Amino acid sequence: MRKLTSEAVLFRNRGNRDSGKVSFIELFFDLIFVFAVTQLSHSFLENFTMKGAVQLGLITMAVWWVWIFTAWVINWLNPESLHVRVMLIVLMLLGLIMSTSIPEAFESSGLYFGLAYALFQVGRTAYTVWLLRKGLVELRINFIRILCWLSLSGAFWIAGGIAHESWRLALWIAALLIEYIAPSLGFWLPRIGKTPTAVWDIEGSHMAERCALFIIIALGESILVTGATFAKLEWNPVTLAAFGAAFAGTVAMWWIYFDVAAKTGHHFIAHSADPGRVARSAYTYTHLLLIAGIIMTAVGDELVLAHPTGHSDVKAAAVILGGTELFLLGNLLFMRIVAGVVPAPYLTGLLAFAILFPFAGAFSALLLSVISTVVLIAVSIWGSVFSERLCRLRPAPLNKQA
Repeated sequence: MRKLTSEAVLFRNRGNRDSGKVSFIELFFDLIFVFAVTQLSHSFLENFTMKGAVQLGLITMAVWWVWIFTAWVINWLNPESLHVRVMLIVLMLLGLIMSTSIPEAFESSGLYFGLAYALFQVGRTAYTVWLLRKGLVELRINFIRILCWLSLSGAFWIAGGIAHESWRLALWIAALLIEYIAPSLGFWLPRIGKTPTAVWDIEGSHMAERCALFIIIALGESILVTGATFAKLEWNPVTLAAFGAAFAGTVAMWWIYFDVAAKTGHHFIAHSADPGRVARSAYTYTHLLLIAGIIMTAVGDELVLAHPTGHSDVKAAAVILGGTELFLLGNLLFMRIVAGVVPAPYLTGLLAFAILFPFAGAFSALLLSVISTVVLIAVSIWGSVFSERLCRLRPAPLNKQA
């Protein structure tokens, strides 16, 4: 009887009212990714080129993927269990090595990044397979499939870390393609086939809250960049205006996500007939666009604060407007998946930025930032009304096409 009880505590209690609650060890684990997001934005600022943008995109995809896969695992396992806590602490160490390696990932620290990433993904999954040895058979087979795919991609990550810089990018792109395609294929393997999404019977409220907390991490980086840059500047009307626009833009993004997308997503996934399918499409994939958009916006805010006047060049305009466009696109796709609608507020905002971009060179960085912020505020206000009406009219949806 004691043995059964010990095994039971390894798994999240789905019948408990607090089963979707995020634990303190999960919040502690997230601190590593606060550092990782900071490294991403600062690295791009130091290598503000097209090549740097490609590298930023690749590393951002890797950081998000390693975090979201861990969120899936902890959705099934009980984070209060000693076994799971030890796993998370070991993963924190690997994550710290990985994050520390980000600035030089395409130079001298490539092997450290690739090795830490591969060990993080493969080690976590292998340990989960071991923990599930007496658990649900279908779930264990699912993680065996995942382990095979991640072992394959892990070889590319390590090989890329060893290879010359020109080959490193190609090998790491191949690794990411393997990892990003795998969930959409149900982690298909010869003979044993693929995992149906019904097996991914997740705790929807927990997944929604975990992803929302990562959005907070990204928005926190935007606040830190704004505050740290502004603290070094002379206070005058121009810098104060840039500071105000950056802060208001961050608040608007928070409002758009938490008062519209997150609230709607939580409502719809809780009533979904297939929450695993919704979580795979809406949270696992589309949230990458949100994170990338916020990081780009943080970089744009620093550029505006440092050089608020004068005409914007193409790179600065692309970051200032492109970050908000990515963010709105991610929100639009998220709402399309969870609610089956294309929100007019997000679509209108995207069109506004698309129209503005060809003329961006005629504006100063500060004016572009102000216009971008005004659009985001308008979208947040309109989006709140849209979301409330949507949830009221469709109280219990069944998502079949996510």
